[in-house]
Amino acid sequence: MDFSHLKDKVIVIVGASKGIGRETAVLLANHGVKLVLGARHIEDLQQSFQSENVTVLPVDVRDENSVVQFVNKSIECFKRIDVLINSAGIGTFESILDSSTEAFDNMIAVNLRGTYFTCKHFGRVMREQKQGQILNLASIAAKTALPGNGGYTASKFGVHGLTKVLQQELRREGVRITSVLPGAINSSFWDNVSFDLDVDNMIPVQSIAEHLIYLICQPKEAVVDEITIMPPNGIL
Repeated sequence: MDFSHLKDKVIVIVGASKGIGRETAVLLANHGVKLVLGARHIEDLQQSFQSENVTVLPVDVRDENSVVQFVNKSIECFKRIDVLINSAGIGTFESILDSSTEAFDNMIAVNLRGTYFTCKHFGRVMREQKQGQILNLASIAAKTALPGNGGYTASKFGVHGLTKVLQQELRREGVRITSVLPGAINSSFWDNVSFDLDVDNMIPVQSIAEHLIYLICQPKEAVVDEITIMPPNGIL
């Protein structure tokens, strides 16, 4: 990768407290970029990232006012935004007929509405700048029906569709947008599942973070609309 493309970039990561978001923040911090890290729980982030080039801010993507405040404070810190990484997400596993409506609504609120809010408000900033890049963490679930995963799958189908529309609306405004569709990732996402999984054959979190950095490092003349990243043995 040509890391020179990272020079002086201002990169916002939503969902930075764990998983893909946190790992990406760790790798990017080593390359001297300016980071804005957002999460609902920021205490650990504040302890882990202590640098004048890293700002940690609270944000609840379910709340549009919280997102607006997060966007405004991000601009105050570094005066512009070059890249937005949407990695906040939650998932529960149960059949649709036996599922909890509350859990379904929460997945839609975090995964889909949250992505809508951040893309909407950061997208306006990027449109005004006439440049920017958005990486939306969808999932292979955005294209594949996964039994026992109805709410999550529905939310990620929505994220992928939203991303496709944004690409058409903002392409000529200088904003590059990518839908990132990973298969199963070895992360805390699986901590509360009730069935056995071979996490050792899943994609390491660091690998996904490296793919995101690869996308950021692409020259502006190339646009990756979507990228699918799979474990060696398939989805799971």
